[in-house]
Amino acid sequence: MNIKDIIEEKLSQVILNVYQLKEIRLEIQENKTEFEGDYTIVTFPLVKQLKKNPESIAVELGEALTEQTELLESFNVIKGFLNIKIKNQFFLDNFRFITNDFNTIEKKNSTVMVEYSSPNTNKPLHLGHIRNNLLGFSVAQILKEAGYDVIKTQIINDRGIHICKSMLAWEKFGKGETPSGAQVKGDKFVGNYYVKFDQQYKQEIAELISQGMSEEQAKKEAPLMKEAQTMLLDWENGDEKVRNLWNEMNSWVYQGFNETYKRLGVDFDQVQYESNTYILGKDLIQEGLDKGVLYQKEDGSVWCDLTDEGLDQKLLLRSDGTSVYMTQDLGTAVERFKENNIQKLIYTVGNEQDYHFQVLFKILGKLGYSWADQLYHLSYGMVELPHGKMKSREGTVVDADDLMQEMYDTAKAKAQELGKLEHLSDEQKETSYETVGLGALKYFMLKVDPKKKMLFNPDESIEFNGNTGPFIQYTYARIQSLLAKADFKYKEASDVAVDQFEKELIVLLANYKVMVERAAEALSPALIANYIYDLVKSYNSFYQNQSTPIVKLEDENVKQFRLNLSELTGKTIKKSLGLLGIGTVNRM
Repeated sequence: MNIKDIIEEKLSQVILNVYQLKEIRLEIQENKTEFEGDYTIVTFPLVKQLKKNPESIAVELGEALTEQTELLESFNVIKGFLNIKIKNQFFLDNFRFITNDFNTIEKKNSTVMVEYSSPNTNKPLHLGHIRNNLLGFSVAQILKEAGYDVIKTQIINDRGIHICKSMLAWEKFGKGETPSGAQVKGDKFVGNYYVKFDQQYKQEIAELISQGMSEEQAKKEAPLMKEAQTMLLDWENGDEKVRNLWNEMNSWVYQGFNETYKRLGVDFDQVQYESNTYILGKDLIQEGLDKGVLYQKEDGSVWCDLTDEGLDQKLLLRSDGTSVYMTQDLGTAVERFKENNIQKLIYTVGNEQDYHFQVLFKILGKLGYSWADQLYHLSYGMVELPHGKMKSREGTVVDADDLMQEMYDTAKAKAQELGKLEHLSDEQKETSYETVGLGALKYFMLKVDPKKKMLFNPDESIEFNGNTGPFIQYTYARIQSLLAKADFKYKEASDVAVDQFEKELIVLLANYKVMVERAAEALSPALIANYIYDLVKSYNSFYQNQSTPIVKLEDENVKQFRLNLSELTGKTIKKSLGLLGIGTVNRM
């Protein structure tokens, strides 16, 4: 329990004892004013109930807290605000408690499934996938730290006309080339043939238009598109040649994806494939028709009427009997709850799909699935880059691998410019460039509230000052350097007079688990990112306001206490960064 919660608990008991008032919660603020005291209690909500002036109430509460608890060293009242100074020993006891409690996690006995990434196998991962992966992975880490069991999953879109386009282009123009032979990463290799298809397709359209055909008709009649559609039918009919090519090209893509995931530092516990799930949901159609939740039109198509819920009518089965994405998602959700003992399912998907998930959740509720209200769409805004930064050849998509390499290169250039890592070996430097570069990328992405659209500026993200990953990593490295220089070994320190900087640091350290709970509830890594920044700022204030450097202190007890405080701060920074998928380095 953090210090503010303890004060609130004691205060509620005092209010009950003195005024016989239950469930009264007064606001407790950390005291940032020039008035003496660690916290300020706002007494005004009691004025109306007690028909007393706020000054009288504040004095009565201050006296009662002094008499009935062991918390207060002193108090003062300024215009109805009760400023309280907490006893020194209380901060020492609280610090000892959070040190001993650091690695304990209170289990929730609840399992949450988090879906993220879910790419198509016709192209490499891009900038949008980076935000998606970092957000989904971090939310999973935060939920674990909050005591939930977590299953990380993705569904790979490995079938459809877009996949056939890459396959057909390779068949026509690839001349048997492979990623290893071309020395191109597998997902990029296949993506290049997707681009090749598009180029050839546009040429065919232009030729047909020049022969007098309308653009709409030309798009349908272009020979390449007709061949791709035939290939898709062959795939659905299980044609051996098409299926073999599909398996081979997808294997190239998966190898490329795995390289990207490894460098990005994300992983999955389960993987589903659309080629296995696209037929799911068809059984639900009949179930919905039997229950009267769905209705069938004369052409045989099946729909769900959601107009009463403020939505529209949604197609679930085409007149030719083929399913749509919504049908597949219905079936996949049912299967996930059937195959796993999960209590909540979180979909990490961009906000352009908000309407899709509103409809999905409503239909599942109408079908009678009690867990439908435990489905959540973690909707996030798109990522934009400053104009002209790291654009691909088409000028629209930023490749994930290119961006990660750019961050590595930027970190290397910045470190060399500042002379930060000159004392390290070449191997240590390479590790640091990677950790700092990707840490900068991840922190900058995750410090923004997920719901907000964001502008990612690579140069700004790599700064060693301000609210950035490198600034936080540098503070961690500074702490490790201090502990190494002092040959630190933990032992308890007692009877130390705790100053204002140390109190602030202890309060923030005690807030770690509270922030994890809030971030888990809000599904927002931004709360953790900004917590770490506050912690680092507080530590730097503590460090810089030492009249004598810690390692040179003559009072061994004070020295030990400040080293203990530094060590716990370092451990908290490292654990918090880990929730964001960010690594640390011991020297910078």
